[in-house]
Amino acid sequence: MLGYLESVLLLLLLLPLLVFVLLPYIRKYFGGGVCKSAAQLNGKVVVITGANTGIGKETARDLAGRGAKVILACRDMAKAEKAAHEIQIKTGNQEVIAKKLDLADTKSIREFASNFLKEEKELHILINNAGVMMCPYSKTADGFEMHFGVNHLGHFLLTFLLIERLKQSAPARIINVSSLAHHVARIHFQNLQGEKFYFRGLAYSHSKLANILFSQELARHLQGTGVTVNALHPGTVLSELVRHSFTLKVLWNMFAIFLKTPWQGAQTSIYCAVTEELETVSGKYFSDCKPANVSSQGRDDETAKKLWNVSCELLGIQWN
Repeated sequence: MLGYLESVLLLLLLLPLLVFVLLPYIRKYFGGGVCKSAAQLNGKVVVITGANTGIGKETARDLAGRGAKVILACRDMAKAEKAAHEIQIKTGNQEVIAKKLDLADTKSIREFASNFLKEEKELHILINNAGVMMCPYSKTADGFEMHFGVNHLGHFLLTFLLIERLKQSAPARIINVSSLAHHVARIHFQNLQGEKFYFRGLAYSHSKLANILFSQELARHLQGTGVTVNALHPGTVLSELVRHSFTLKVLWNMFAIFLKTPWQGAQTSIYCAVTEELETVSGKYFSDCKPANVSSQGRDDETAKKLWNVSCELLGIQWN
């Protein structure tokens, strides 16, 4: 019996050491694809929403390192300015700029776009990266349900306001960060914003499905313009996105070694933004730096068109 207990104790003592030794290999295994493109972006202008932390910050750092002028469009200016300064130091690129953008307020979105159009004559890459996840039921400044309002409508309006600058700068790219969670979602137009019932997880999934439907319908609208739009799943990333859910935060910390780091999670965003082979590819969905499957609901053209029209009505815009 003593020998058995000694063996168990020895195993318990060695387990942390074993995990430490294997950690790089575990990280690499679950890390997914890596963008291998060496493309440079000198003279290019990039806007990334939610780029003060997580995969947005890592995406910004990479593109700045390739020579692009990168605008961090963020709600929290203190964090955004700190992130911009850190990226400037790491890359040596001084053209990394923090700008105020609150996707939960259409007034803020319009102010950001107006200022951008006055200051910048070109826009080559727009990465709609920011998002909220698992929020308690709440509304944006304009009365939209938070997930739908920020993750979908906010980026829908921002893209609408910047689309002509993207066309003028073609070839240009729009990248929408969606999620694998779209597979469990359906668009219920009678409960689009939780009017009848509300579940955090479903609200998030619906907004991510909306990102894909928006990407596909926008790709049809942009045919022949030289502007492409694609959506992606970054992977399950150890980030601040789960801050609204205590349960998810606990699970994320418990299984942290099996989750992607922000750098790993940013790879597909970077891949979609810079890879030469994707210059004319539009309306597709990627994961781990390669094409991925979209749910049947995400391929429904009629749903995409209806969501497009409803979104325009809610925002009071007319997109020809």
